[in-house]
Amino acid sequence: MTEFVLDPRLQADSAFIADGPLSQVRLMDDARFPWLLLVPRVAGATEWIDLDGNQQRLLLAEINQVSKLLRGEAGVQKLNIGALGNIVRQLHVHLVGRHEGDAAWPGPVWGSGAMRRFDADALAASVESWRLRL
Repeated sequence: MTEFVLDPRLQADSAFIADGPLSQVRLMDDARFPWLLLVPRVAGATEWIDLDGNQQRLLLAEINQVSKLLRGEAGVQKLNIGALGNIVRQLHVHLVGRHEGDAAWPGPVWGSGAMRRFDADALAASVESWRLRL
C-alpha cells in the first residue's frame, strides 16, 4: 500500500492545523480570505469517487464541522466549498468564507489576484486559533 504524501504545492501554500479522522486540516496562507483545506490522507486519491463509502462519509462530516466553524467567523456571509483539482490533482476540499466586497467578490477566489501571505506571527496565531476550535 502506498503511503499518503502531501502534494508539495499544498505544503507550500498552506499551514498544517490538525489531523481529523480522515483529513489534514490546513489553513491557506492567503490573508485575504478565511480559507481552509481538507486533504484526505488517502494515497493516490484525486477524486471524491476514489474514496470508499466510509471515507466519503468521514469527509462529509469533516466538511460540515469545518463549515460550521467557518460560518461563525466575523464577516462571513457565504461559504464556498469546492474540490477542483485542475492544478493540484491530489484530492483536497477548499472551504472559503466570503462576504460582499471581499477581494474576489462576487467571483471565485481561485485565480483572483495575488495571494497575500500572512506574516509569520499572524499565521501562527491563526493556526493556533483554528486548532483550539477543532
